[in-house]
Amino acid sequence: MATISQWIQGARPRTLPAALAPVAVGTGSAAGLGHWDAALALLALLVALFLQVGVNYANDYSDGIRGTDADRVGPVRLVGGGLATPLLVKYAAFTCFGLACLAGLALMGLSGDTWLLLIGIAAVLAAWFYTGGSRPYGYAGLGEVFVFVFFGLVAVVCTTYTQAERVDAGTWAGAVGIGSIITAVLVANNLRDLGGDELAGKRTLAVRLGDRGTRILYVVLMVAPAVCAGLAAWAGHRWALLGLVGLLPAAMPCRDVLRGATGAALVRVLSATGLVTLTYGVLLAAGLWIS
Repeated sequence: MATISQWIQGARPRTLPAALAPVAVGTGSAAGLGHWDAALALLALLVALFLQVGVNYANDYSDGIRGTDADRVGPVRLVGGGLATPLLVKYAAFTCFGLACLAGLALMGLSGDTWLLLIGIAAVLAAWFYTGGSRPYGYAGLGEVFVFVFFGLVAVVCTTYTQAERVDAGTWAGAVGIGSIITAVLVANNLRDLGGDELAGKRTLAVRLGDRGTRILYVVLMVAPAVCAGLAAWAGHRWALLGLVGLLPAAMPCRDVLRGATGAALVRVLSATGLVTLTYGVLLAAGLWIS
């Protein structure tokens, strides 16, 4: 039976910046547009956090029962490591999805934006079918697309709109920028697992692009947020350039990836990319807020 510490590790807390940063950017954008709401921001954050933990448990369950987690470098695998039964991990995922739905319903009720119901349903389905179901899209190389859309565009734009009832070019630039970094986290993860995924028949984007192509994609995704900060500044949010300071920690992981880092070295790249997600997101949010 898994310990509490192992359950916490199985939730992969190092991925939580991917939930926090988009909400921070969306709230900063809303403040820059003239209106932000602490209660709505908190509810949006709860939705993002529960979805993130839920998808982590769902991936643990689905990959575990398929046997693709049998030999991995990185965080604890509850099912693959034999620490918890698949049913318990599945229940943990569904519990998190349920809590995300409750927070989402509260967000919808307070904001009056009933269309959020459809967004919420789509988000939960995307979280489960990433590795779940008979034809998971994560195994077909589409995981990066869905991560960019839901953790970047949807999370930022919806957070801004529920608070300010409008979005602007700065909002979209921030959404693309933070979405690119979060997608880079998945790219680094799949680069680390490339060999095992290929043997298991898991056709991730990394498997399709190969080692060299995946490394180039990672660097492109880490450079794109700098362009987005510049675009936000050009659109009138001059202080969005603060986001460039948040990209300074990206130099190390980009260097390591280009130099051919593998195995445990890519675990450090993942941690560093998560840090960049947080530093860029917080500083870009502050820049949009000040602007």
